[in-house]
Amino acid sequence: MAQPNLLFIMPDQLRSDFLSCYGADFIQTPHIDSLCESGVRYEKAYAPHPVCVPMRSTLLTGVNAIRTGVMGNGQYLRPDLEACGIRTWPSILHDAGYTTSAIGKMHFYPWEAAMGFDHRVVCEDKRWLHIEDDYQKYLNAKGTRKLHGNEHEGYQENRGAFVHQHSYEDSWDGFVGNETVRYIRESDTDVPFAMMVGFPGPHCPYDPAPEYADLYAPEDMPEPHPIADDQPSQFIETNVSGNKGTWNGVDYTEFTHAHKMKIRAYYAALVKQIDDKVGEIIQALKDTDRWDNTIIIFCSDHGDYLGDHGLIGKGTFFEASTKVPLIVRHPDLGEPRVHEGPASVEDITATLLHYASCEIPGYMDSRPLADLDIPGASGRDRAFGCLANGSMNCDGSWKLVRYTNGWSALFNVDEDPGEQLNRIHDADCQEIRERLDRELTTWYLSSIAKAHEEKNHQTDWEDPVFAKGEGGWKRIYPQPIS
Repeated sequence: MAQPNLLFIMPDQLRSDFLSCYGADFIQTPHIDSLCESGVRYEKAYAPHPVCVPMRSTLLTGVNAIRTGVMGNGQYLRPDLEACGIRTWPSILHDAGYTTSAIGKMHFYPWEAAMGFDHRVVCEDKRWLHIEDDYQKYLNAKGTRKLHGNEHEGYQENRGAFVHQHSYEDSWDGFVGNETVRYIRESDTDVPFAMMVGFPGPHCPYDPAPEYADLYAPEDMPEPHPIADDQPSQFIETNVSGNKGTWNGVDYTEFTHAHKMKIRAYYAALVKQIDDKVGEIIQALKDTDRWDNTIIIFCSDHGDYLGDHGLIGKGTFFEASTKVPLIVRHPDLGEPRVHEGPASVEDITATLLHYASCEIPGYMDSRPLADLDIPGASGRDRAFGCLANGSMNCDGSWKLVRYTNGWSALFNVDEDPGEQLNRIHDADCQEIRERLDRELTTWYLSSIAKAHEEKNHQTDWEDPVFAKGEGGWKRIYPQPIS
């Protein structure tokens, strides 16, 4: 294959069990499913940092959240990243001859930052109503604007689920899909592109366009997993208080079964909206004779509880929050494959670099994904994860989680996908617990040590200036990270 085009499609807050290629029987997502026909579907893919900004920061840099220092949405990448020797993947691909493009939600700070991309069409988070991004300008030109959920009937009563006033084509995801299609059809076919497409949906609010609102009935949705007996009450308390903020303004103190099922139906409609736009993107690639020379990676930054465990959104290491779809479509693979072992979303970064024939920097935690016929890519036997509130080690069957509130849990996610039976104190599981705990501690301590490499003073007793002892030695800071 000639130098391939690279297309990274990332819906925001999409859990894998709302796609038909992952077994959902209440929805059909044929366009996303079609990516599996010549590629790999990762059955047990985990977002190691299941909140928007931490996961996206790791994807940009190939470095885990402990090392970036971005452990929550209130933090962002340090501005002297390049002085530390760390470059974003679009910056590296630009130097390799690619035109790099970012369309849609990226969650950069500041929001208009390039972060290595040559070209941006900005449609930020569905909650960022005041920024003058390209989507806002598009709506303004049509005589309208971004709307908060509370400007719609039923927003509070239905716990953030409502029919949006904007049409499908004028929705967040409609705009992003259309701009992606436009870029593919109008860009220079003689220059390879590397493009990231960030659909703002199906992230809350659960606001399908009128054309999609009635596609799915609440009673046809899968039942939410209940609250387990030993689940800390703090999880729900924090979840409720956080969602009362003006960004959302929904009170989940009372969160009924009916609320959860309606949210699930509208979430499914948002997924369907995105699937249809993926179909249009695929058609644009075919119409411009790029389909056979384009590698597509489809993934999400984290999932959504949708009422599982009495919660909404994301932010823990429950399956609903951290388990995501991950598909790599490669025209040369020629057949569908399924990778059954654990996979980590952070490995998308190194996979993109490999397909662009770029050297993968030694400082990266990211490495190429398995089962893509990449030499030396054997995959992972563990998926480690962390946020400011906790950590995870999952071997694909057993998952150990530890939280700063003191709660620890051990689940067999094969036998107990709803994570109802905590086996942390089960006498028959102590060897498993100790193994996962030991591995998690080793990973954590290693990452902490690497997180401070830029502070190394790099002195030596043979140093002709420092060791002479007369003063005047200048410390290099930050030290380039190896």
